Amino acid sequence: MSDNGSKSPVRIPVAALALSAAGLIGIVTREGYTEKAIIPTTGDVPTAGFGSTVHADGTRVRMGDRLDPVRALYTSQAHIARDEAKFRASLSGVALTQGEYDLYLDFTYQYGISNWRGSSMRSQLLAGNYSAACDALLRYRFAAGYDCSTTINGQPNRRCWGVWERQRERYAQCLTEQVAQ
Repeated sequence: MSDNGSKSPVRIPVAALALSAAGLIGIVTREGYTEKAIIPTTGDVPTAGFGSTVHADGTRVRMGDRLDPVRALYTSQAHIARDEAKFRASLSGVALTQGEYDLYLDFTYQYGISNWRGSSMRSQLLAGNYSAACDALLRYRFAAGYDCSTTINGQPNRRCWGVWERQRERYAQCLTEQVAQ
């Protein structure tokens, strides 16, 4: 028990974790489904299904590609599985709660494994600074060089406000993981 009487979060070595069913459902729900490939935000790459940028076989999604809902879910799971192995390897010796694992893997699905590897979140986790890793989530608010957290006349911008909202949701979830489970 901590000084305030709450339990510390239960952290498990990353090597023993896997994306939970709730984590997978959260990713596909937040991504939304599109049958036909689209460019989700200005300057982004084509995505199809549940935000997949690559097909199950690893080839890039191209404009004109189509995925039915079942194939889209399979594609997302294959994409996540490829990145999940790299994600685990990038956090050797780190322990996370299931919620932390799911939210950082969600980040990786959206921003890519390369961005994850170079992120301050990863650096903070490797150093054991869990709260600082949460804070670092808010640094990722850009799409194609545009700051998605900006407002126009006090209103959310239409260009990529969802990118910023998703980061704020991850941040709130991350903070929750730092307190009693």
